[in-house]
Parts: sequence; structure tokens; C-alpha cells
Amino acid sequence: MTTVTRSAATVSALAALTAGSLLLTSCSNSSDGSGSSANSAFDLSGTTGELRGEGASSQQKAMELFGVAYQSAVPGATLAYNATGSGAGQKQFIAGQVDFGGSDSALSGDQVADAAERCGGNDAWHLPMVVGPVAVAFRIDGVDALNLSVDTLAKIFKGEITTWNDPTIAAENDGVDLPDLPISVLYRAEESGTSDNFQKFLNVATDGYWDTEGKTFPTKVGAGAQGSSGVADQVKATDGAITYVESGYATAAGLGVAALDFGAGPVALSTESVNTALSAATFTGTGNDLVVDSEALFASQEPGAYPLALTTYQIVCSAGYDEETADRVKDFLYTILDNQNDDLESAGYVPLSGSFRDRLVTAVDALA
Repeated sequence: MTTVTRSAATVSALAALTAGSLLLTSCSNSSDGSGSSANSAFDLSGTTGELRGEGASSQQKAMELFGVAYQSAVPGATLAYNATGSGAGQKQFIAGQVDFGGSDSALSGDQVADAAERCGGNDAWHLPMVVGPVAVAFRIDGVDALNLSVDTLAKIFKGEITTWNDPTIAAENDGVDLPDLPISVLYRAEESGTSDNFQKFLNVATDGYWDTEGKTFPTKVGAGAQGSSGVADQVKATDGAITYVESGYATAAGLGVAALDFGAGPVALSTESVNTALSAATFTGTGNDLVVDSEALFASQEPGAYPLALTTYQIVCSAGYDEETADRVKDFLYTILDNQNDDLESAGYVPLSGSFRDRLVTAVDALA
């Protein structure tokens, strides 16, 4: 398991946190005597030790930032987050091997009962603490901008459109010199919440034309690569390639990102367009189990809205931890809420605000 430490990978994050007055000095880096960090809006316990999480690779860049902030807010506390994929995160949480699971999709079926058993008879809650838009990322040498309707997108991933100068794509990109180049589809090779959500999106947005679902992506068309970084790197290396991946990975790899037409004209992926879609988000979970109604989100055709976004969960026990673990979990979740900022946006995520964030604060407050 990889521990998030002050390595070269996080030096820039530390600098940014310092600039934003989030990093305490050695003189003030302790709690104020009440358990509350001087730089936190919340009453932190200050419990030290290692907090263990595992799951979605879509959260990895956010976890690096939050891990640095957690170490700063609670001296002596560390985060160990293993980005093995949503399926593994769910399984390891249920098995009691980690303190929280990171997942791009909610627990389903028997998993809900198994998680309650792991939590000592208490419900597990889904807290959508990390929201990341999914980019349709591509590399077509000589083409910097690309528009795709959701129906065309589904046909590409089904293998029904196989070349970039296909008349259907050309009609959606007037004036763009599209090459006579085979389309190379890349998908996640392992079980993935990103695959699960992307397929849910395609199914809803195309009124069922896309007809497969689940964490495993169909393998009949294209090739698989491991993890978010794997698909992004493979697209970067392949002229004519396309994939679905969290926007931070697409940006880091320097890939093109398609503007998608959800029904009201092409919409570019941006913080503003994702927040337009999130402003109307609803929940299917009860009480503080904040499972987002992804079907309603994905069906959005509001002008200027980009609804293809992962509401990535921290799956935690509502109660049932030992006292020290419970304190570490709450301190870390409060730290996440404290750090919805520009650094998070720069890493490819959407800072949470308004009523969406308020619901999360209420839920974290209620953890026993």
C-alpha cells in the first residue's frame, strides 16, 4: 500500500497549500487545545496514526492533495490510499482491510448487507466527496477540437463507426479536416467505476441504444489498459485513439477533449459546465447515505451543462469503528471539505459548494 508522503509528487501541492495559508507553521501546527486545527472550519480530534483507504484510481490525484492537507491539519496522522480500482476498494472495505473505500459507483445487492455486517450492524454511507468530470479524450494528429453527439459516441465505442472521416463524424465537425484513419478504442481493462458510470451514461443518454452495463467494459471492440493513467498513456501513444477517462488524466497527458452534444448543442468540459449540471443533482439514498441519482444527472440536456461527471464516493461506516479509527475517518473527511479549492480544480476535479457541500457536512457531522 502506498503511503501519501511529502515526496516530489506532492511538493507543488505543499507549496500551494502554504500559499493559501493551509499549511501550519511548526509553532502553530498543533491543535488549539480543543482538538480543532487552527486552520480548519471543523472541530478536529487530532488523532494520530495511519488512515487506510483503497479504491478508485479516479480519486488518486485528489487523495494526494488531501493527504498532504491531512498531515498538515493533524500532525502525526498519515493517509495510505491504494488506487487499485473501485471494485477492489469496495471489496477491501467490506472485508475490513481498509478504513474507507473509494468508489465511482455505489454498493449494490448483497454488498450493502455485507458492508453493514462489516460495520458492526450499522449502515455504510456513500459520501460523494470527490467529483470529477469524465473526458472523452482523443489523439488525432492535426485535429485539436472535436464535437461528438452522444449517439455518435456510442457508435464509436460499439465499433459501428470505425474511421475518423466517417460521414457521421464529419457532419458534426463542419470545416474540420478529419483524416482517413482507423479509430482505436481504448477502455479500462479491470473492473472500474468509471466504466460503470460511462456505460450508465451512454445507456441513459442514448435511450437504451447502448445496452451493456457494469464495472467491466465490453471487450469486443478496441483494447484494454490498466487504470486511468494506463488508458490515457495508451491514447497519447496512439494516433487515432479515443477513450473515456477522468479529465485530470486527459489534461496531464496533453490529450484532446471532445465537446459533447447532450441534446442542446456541443458543450465543452469545464468547471462551469459541470457545476451547471451538478446544481440540480438529487439523491436516491436515504438520510445521510448520499447516493447521487446518476440516471437523472446523466439524462440532463440543459444548455451549457456537462453532466458526464463521476460523483466519486468515500464509503464509510456510519458507526461501528473503534474510537481512534472513527476519529481519523472524521478528521480526514473534514479535511476534504476544508480543501475544496483551486488546487483541487487544477488537478482535474470540481470544488464542491452550496447545498451539495452542505449535505456532506451534515453527513460527516453525523458519523458516530
